[in-house]
Amino acid sequence: MKCLLSVCLLSLACVPVAAHNLAPDGAQALRQGVSVQMAVTANATPMPEADSTPWIVTVTSDGALYFGIHPVTPDGLVQEMKSRPRERDQKLYIKADARAAYGNVRKTIEAARAVSFETVALLTSQPVASASGGMVPPRGLDISLFSPGSSAEAIVVQVHRSKRSNPNLQINHQPIPWSALQTTLSPLVQSQKEKVIQLQVDGMLPFADVVQLIDTCRANGATVILPPPGV
Repeated sequence: MKCLLSVCLLSLACVPVAAHNLAPDGAQALRQGVSVQMAVTANATPMPEADSTPWIVTVTSDGALYFGIHPVTPDGLVQEMKSRPRERDQKLYIKADARAAYGNVRKTIEAARAVSFETVALLTSQPVASASGGMVPPRGLDISLFSPGSSAEAIVVQVHRSKRSNPNLQINHQPIPWSALQTTLSPLVQSQKEKVIQLQVDGMLPFADVVQLIDTCRANGATVILPPPGV
């Protein structure tokens, strides 16, 4: 399967990264580490621990990886994480540039899966800075790498690249127009006991678009699962 990963959205069309989906320079940046322009979300949760954890990977706009402040290759990242002791419930934080291809971010997600992380957090920015004009604590979206229940019960949302302006969207393998995404997705999520969405997204999409889709899935109260390639 060619770089697929799955997705969902309230009524947003998946469009090239726009200026309003990017964090303004200097706002909501982490206190230390490699600087990137993070995607803006509305439903991310506070993650103040991201300011001090050594378990943070940065993906730059051109796809370069950093573990902390040290450049690494995808294979080198796996080895670095294997050599570092961690708590069983440790979370890996991914700080990716909004303009990065999702396929480059996925390399970090697969490295996390290879060393048995159960959850990763995609760090994001917020629409506005703090009222005082100071730094805003980090926020992010938790993503599961392993299904908490039967994967057969998960809602499958797929986005494929298209020659048209918007990618092709499918929910449970049925083509859906973007305008009908929310009205189709919401009742499906509410009818589920586990409320699980399995995302399959084209790796060439900008990370900002993927984050916006994940943000919407989370807004519907669903657990978002990123399956390994080929699933």
